[in-house]
Amino acid sequence: MHGHFFHGHGHGHPFEGHPAWKGAHMHKGPHRGAKTFRRGRALEFLARLYVKRETLKQQLQSPELQSIHPVLTGELKAIEMVINEFIQSFDIHDEELSSIWGVQNRDGDAPIDEQRNDEDSSEQ
Repeated sequence: MHGHFFHGHGHGHPFEGHPAWKGAHMHKGPHRGAKTFRRGRALEFLARLYVKRETLKQQLQSPELQSIHPVLTGELKAIEMVINEFIQSFDIHDEELSSIWGVQNRDGDAPIDEQRNDEDSSEQ
């Protein structure tokens, strides 16, 4: 064996020198799984941002919170900016967004970019 741990080294086996448990999947490695895991975490974070956004929108409708309406409006605009930048930075696709909106966007809101355009035109 010449000091090698794995049997059959040097006999033309396709994965010689590598643990048998890695097998044919060895070249795909943990990178694909880790990338998918990180993307899942990013989508979970985005979903939490949507929850915060919806909470702010509900608070804006509350008569009890009328005195802090300007603060809530500012926070809502800030969270929408973060959401938009997050979507662009992580190149999140429409089908991924629809899975989030299916849960978080029950009231039929338009995507945030469309809302901004509507708000901009109504402010003029």
